[in-house]
Amino acid sequence: MAVALAACLCLLVLGATTSQAGHPAHQHPKLINPIRMMPEASSGESVPVYNCLSWRLTVETNNKRNWSNVPARCGFYVADYMTGRQYRYDCEAVVDIAIKYVKSLSIPTDGRSIWIFDIDDTALSNLPFFSRPDVFFGVKTLNAELEAEFYEFVLTAEVPVLAATLRLYQAIVEAGIKAVFLTGSSERSADARAKNLKAVGYDTWEELILKPDSVNTTVQVFKSQVRNRLVVQGYRIEGNIGDQWADIVGSNVGRRTFKLPNPMYYGYY
Repeated sequence: MAVALAACLCLLVLGATTSQAGHPAHQHPKLINPIRMMPEASSGESVPVYNCLSWRLTVETNNKRNWSNVPARCGFYVADYMTGRQYRYDCEAVVDIAIKYVKSLSIPTDGRSIWIFDIDDTALSNLPFFSRPDVFFGVKTLNAELEAEFYEFVLTAEVPVLAATLRLYQAIVEAGIKAVFLTGSSERSADARAKNLKAVGYDTWEELILKPDSVNTTVQVFKSQVRNRLVVQGYRIEGNIGDQWADIVGSNVGRRTFKLPNPMYYGYY
């Protein structure tokens, strides 16, 4: 009986692995198809899926902290997740809850209600960069050269939209809430960021705030300071969304916070 049970469990695991790695390409968003077809992101059969899924859970729940790279053994798993249907479904699930919350609000007409949006892997998707073999979805270390190449990627102003977040943006604008884009990336990219956001559908905002190079604090401290300033100016932070815990912890985080999935990198506090 023990042998039969073990055989059944083995079949279940194999079935889960096959379904995770065997999605037909036409079922994925058009944007992600070229990434999905990369050899580095197309298999996953050698990955211990259960262990890597559990690792991702600890990351997303902020139980595992201060890590710098995706474990090498989980590279194909993270690639499969980020380029497959589940990442899209997870983002949509978060946004569905956020929109339901937005619709429950009674927004005053004084124009002081705002919603904080992070940019990297929240308003915009860095998947085209992180899918590169020399980055491989967070498995490889971002050295100084790669950091410079990422900055050039940002400056193209062609970073694609994360579609779920755009849907939330449209809902908050319709509800009479103003968008504030707040990012820890360099203020040197301000013009490119503004051009990029407008190009993908974020038509208007109250403020676009980037981190000055002269500011040496962590992202969490910087964003807290900005939110504190906004509250002092009389704004009400109705909501706040980001892909890193550093985006949604600290002071004056807002009435509700929402975290999008991102197992590719860790935003240090």
